[in-house]
Amino acid sequence: MTGRDLADVLAIERVSFPTPWSERTFRNLMRRANARLWVAESGAGVLGYAVAWFAGPEAELGGLAVTPEARRRGIGRTLVKAVLEDARSCGIRLVFLEVRESNAAARRLYERAGFETVGRRPGYYVSPVEDALVMSIETA
Repeated sequence: MTGRDLADVLAIERVSFPTPWSERTFRNLMRRANARLWVAESGAGVLGYAVAWFAGPEAELGGLAVTPEARRRGIGRTLVKAVLEDARSCGIRLVFLEVRESNAAARRLYERAGFETVGRRPGYYVSPVEDALVMSIETA
């Protein structure tokens, strides 16, 4: 992801989440040495993105979204695969994420990639208030 991608990424973020990240958040992540940001692109622009941060032998997949028009075409799966491959190549052994309990499509995506539910964070999300399921996968 580069600064040129931000307008498209922010548009995807706004239609995907009730409390979207700001442009400032993405710009700060792009400056962090331990953060990785990917985009899936076509001639029409950015179709999806993923954000992760690496710390020691662990990583967190902090954000992933695909534009509504491009969903269910394997783009999310491709982004998750890119995150996991990059993590593995950097020596990351375990990747975590949080997902809304009600987000069945995202949960299916992560489960098909090999993530397993390992915990719950009550009231983690706001607007609306909802529990997060904590999922993880071993990369090695």
